[in-house]
Amino acid sequence: MTSPRREPALVILPIAVFLSAFLLFQIQPLISKAILPWFGGTSAVWTVCLLFFQTGLFAGYLYAHLIAARLPRKAHALLHLALLAAAVILLQVLPDAAWKPTGGDAPIHRILAVLTVTVGLPYVVLSATGPLLQWWYSLLAPGRSPYWLYALSNAGSLLALLSFPFLVEPNLTLRQQATGWSIGFWAFAALCGACALRVALLPGAGNLDDSPVQTPELPPTLIRRGVWFGLAMVASAMLMALTNHVSQDVVFPFLWVLPLSLYLLSFILCFESDRWYQRPAFAFLSAAAVLGLCWMILHGRKLSLANQAGIYFSCLFVVCMLCHGELARLRPGPRFLTAFYLTLSAGGAAGGLLVAVVAPLTFNDYWEFHVLVSAVALITVAVGFDSTGSIFGESATPWFVKLAAVGLLGAVGAMLVKTTRDRDEVLAIRRNFYGVLKVAEALQTDQSPDAELGNPPWEGPANSIVLRHGHILHGLQYAEPELRMVPSTYYSERSGAGRAVAALRERQAQLRIGVVGLGTGTLAAYGHGGDALRFYEINEDVLALANEHFTYLKDTLADVDVVLGDARLSLERESPQGFDLLVVDAFSGDAIPIHLLTKEALGVYLEHMAPDGIIAFHISNLYFDLRPVVDAIAETRGLSTATIEDRGTVYPGDATSVWTLVARDPSILEAEGIAEAAQTPQSKRVLWTDDHSNLFRALQ
Repeated sequence: MTSPRREPALVILPIAVFLSAFLLFQIQPLISKAILPWFGGTSAVWTVCLLFFQTGLFAGYLYAHLIAARLPRKAHALLHLALLAAAVILLQVLPDAAWKPTGGDAPIHRILAVLTVTVGLPYVVLSATGPLLQWWYSLLAPGRSPYWLYALSNAGSLLALLSFPFLVEPNLTLRQQATGWSIGFWAFAALCGACALRVALLPGAGNLDDSPVQTPELPPTLIRRGVWFGLAMVASAMLMALTNHVSQDVVFPFLWVLPLSLYLLSFILCFESDRWYQRPAFAFLSAAAVLGLCWMILHGRKLSLANQAGIYFSCLFVVCMLCHGELARLRPGPRFLTAFYLTLSAGGAAGGLLVAVVAPLTFNDYWEFHVLVSAVALITVAVGFDSTGSIFGESATPWFVKLAAVGLLGAVGAMLVKTTRDRDEVLAIRRNFYGVLKVAEALQTDQSPDAELGNPPWEGPANSIVLRHGHILHGLQYAEPELRMVPSTYYSERSGAGRAVAALRERQAQLRIGVVGLGTGTLAAYGHGGDALRFYEINEDVLALANEHFTYLKDTLADVDVVLGDARLSLERESPQGFDLLVVDAFSGDAIPIHLLTKEALGVYLEHMAPDGIIAFHISNLYFDLRPVVDAIAETRGLSTATIEDRGTVYPGDATSVWTLVARDPSILEAEGIAEAAQTPQSKRVLWTDDHSNLFRALQ
């Protein structure tokens, strides 16, 4: 055999490992963003995508383990060559438009099907590369540890994730990204194919069990495998649950990439060297992280998004270091390398399944986050005791470790009790793919709804009922009969929507109004006899709660029609509606989904507008300045705009709101009610298209 120092494959192999990891994690945000508009622009799309990626990783590891353990070297190398060729031939990065949902599809099943058809095979091939090429490295360089390649692959993954929001997404369109990724995959296939040919030419026909790297170590016990599985599952589930928790109020892909990057960084540090993970130190830090998470669950909404994300993601990193540090400490020798990675990937997939599928079907709130915090507390106590030598050694546990353990578990118990009691004030709660909706009676306060966004969730004007998605207010109705049909929150008569209705009403007695996003149905309060209101709502639970706990839809004099499904997809399939007013207010967290604010989306809206109609974009936002976006897409069509900010001071249920009105006919925006409130035009423009959007440029 060629000397390891002179073996060409040992030069190619690390490059292939790094490139495969880079491509593996570059495709994740790429394909997720590509299909995000099809399923409502919600962060739940990312959660399901993560489930697919974790499952694909498991499939790749299972394939690598089986061919290394069951097939002769030449056979498994040739099989992998054939799989590489098939992946290259069938490569299709961006999904075909035929996969767009029609409105009645189950989102989870549809997302998994789209991902499987487009990137399924390439993803499995890339997933198998890490353990398989590490095994090949052991064949080509007997006696050398292959685990440094695992750290190298995680470094490639981390580079892919961090480069996407800062370099790739801002500068390349989706199609350019897909083309670049395809070229990278072809290069990887050539490098990996060269390594496979070299392995096929090695002398002998043995498999994993009779290879030169076989060690005398005993197979890992069932308990040891269970510990591997459990630690990997907790870390993966915590990643997904915490990302879900942070992203429920704002849909920002960077908030998906950052926690995944921290998750990978912990893998890199723990498997690169034993010096990074010090058990006593991380047992202490993990205890602090658990206490921090408990406090955040109870009081975190009072903080800004940046502070919330900072605390949550710091805690996530510590928890991942604890779990992955223990995994690195318990890793086996090269003989059981593929079995180790297979178990880790199975645990990761199980964590994804728990958060993306099991939790929404089992819990009506984000209880999986509470359960995982409790699990981390137990792991922390176990590691804290073990790191003192009390479990596997002979020394006694110091008194302060015992006290810390009791305090830690007590804090978790207090968190669970307090959270359970807070739910007693909720009138209704529903959870599905799109998140958690809660209806409750508001507590008496003098604050307006928008002023209390960071305070306990049910404060608001007295004698009213509110609907929330996460911490974001989605509607409010007064309980007093004489105020029941008064438009509240963001839709008061002084708001942009209210002024648009008034201006149009001066021109004609009857209006045809389209509304993207139902909420509580507040805009139905503007309906007169002979009017027609057509609501577009993607979440069927919103419709159910609007009918069960609010009366706007029942009490309006207008004819009301509700279309279930993504608004843009529904409008694309419909014949022209001739709307006098189209209100675009489809919130997903605290931001309008991007696909409803692109140049192409505006073209769809215009097809359904009357010649002198108004499109009203609700752009109120804590984190993004969406006015330059609306101004830019309107400018591409030669349309006029007027932006109106309402401070909401007439009724206690009024909220500060910002609307941008868009019209073909500039004279409609010169109506007295609109012109007197219109703000000075801005020069800044941020154009979003279906193929390219830069969220960073829209940050406040």
